[in-house]
Amino acid sequence: MALAAFASGCSSVELNDAERAFFREARPCGLILFQRNCSNPGQLRRLVGQAAEAVGGSSFMVLIDQEGGRVRRLRPPEWRNFPAARAYAGLYAKDRETGLEAARLSARLIADDLKACGINLNAAPVLDLPVEGAHDIIGDRAYGSDPQNVIALARAVAEGYLQGGVIPVIKHIPGHGRARADSHESLPVIDAGRKELRESDFVPFMALKDLPAAMTAHVVMTAFDPKRAASVSPTIIGEVIRGLIGFDGFLMSDDLNMKALEGTLAEKACAVLDAGCDIALHCSGILKEMHEVAEVVPELTARRLERFEAAVALTRRNDPYDRERAEALLERAAQEAG
Repeated sequence: MALAAFASGCSSVELNDAERAFFREARPCGLILFQRNCSNPGQLRRLVGQAAEAVGGSSFMVLIDQEGGRVRRLRPPEWRNFPAARAYAGLYAKDRETGLEAARLSARLIADDLKACGINLNAAPVLDLPVEGAHDIIGDRAYGSDPQNVIALARAVAEGYLQGGVIPVIKHIPGHGRARADSHESLPVIDAGRKELRESDFVPFMALKDLPAAMTAHVVMTAFDPKRAASVSPTIIGEVIRGLIGFDGFLMSDDLNMKALEGTLAEKACAVLDAGCDIALHCSGILKEMHEVAEVVPELTARRLERFEAAVALTRRNDPYDRERAEALLERAAQEAG
């Protein structure tokens, strides 16, 4: 039996009997973790093992948001503290070589933390370019507003993850930086023209289009599709993400539960897949909702399966690195963050 084209959350620090049955029968291709699921490394390894065992097979994605700063599910005292992207941008502004090395090696440390718990995808780095007046949902999660600086730092971060066998998931393609609303709460509308978007917002994604995975933005870009969010727009996924940007890797939607998308969960799941996402992402961990999504999602087949397997293959990597140097540079980044 093939895996299904969605990733699911779960409710707590271990799977209950109903959740075990769900993962065994629905066979989502991945599990997404939140702070509610993460108590300590031993507990988290057990939870990941429970989900993987229930699904069966050798290919299973375990995803987390561990950017650093505000967006991190693994927190002290059980895990190290990592600063937000802005700290590395600050180091880079003072000394480019040191900033890039700090970004890469800190990501390598994060990869170690994740792999020790069985996690093989991280929803990072953020490639969005904030502009003046934008909502602060991105804010210090960005590596800056200059595309070339973002490209350099995000590439270093992605390399750090890959060297540790963790798949980086670039986000939020094709760009959330101009949004004046939080897509968790409402649907942002971006009115910038095609030329402006091509010459700014899309540039980091174009430069990093070779990376293995990306997450869509729940934003309307009126220049390409005046009515539908990127995640549910065949025009934006086909013409912009796959076409103009040229990203051909594994593409997941942002969370179906976010208020930027309209309709039932089943309708949202069908919409993101019909638009061209490889999988739908459902995060709440509410069992009733999990069943609603699973009932309408197809198996992961054809080109979707090829992209999934290509990404999973990268999780076998484990390059050696100077851990002492990494810890020292992480401390410098923490000082930069204040």
